Amino acid sequence: MSRVIVGKWGKSLAIRVPLDVARTSGLSNGEAVEVETLDGDIFIRRRAAKAEARRDAEAAAIEIIAGAKGHSLGGISIRNLRDEGRRG
Repeated sequence: MSRVIVGKWGKSLAIRVPLDVARTSGLSNGEAVEVETLDGDIFIRRRAAKAEARRDAEAAAIEIIAGAKGHSLGGISIRNLRDEGRRG
């Protein structure tokens, strides 16, 4: 874990990201990030990392759906169970 000092930058506060943290996270100069707070903690997320995680999740979902074709539970297809679950 790195320790940094919060400084003033115009009317905002700024945090310098140490080089080892930037390299490890893949952060680059000029890259847009998302900043949010939760229970007093500050989270900084790279948009590119969020998009990559979404692509990975979508690929996993496609793989699961493809593997589910042709399987059933007591004569009810997984698709029917999924559709029924959506109806509530």
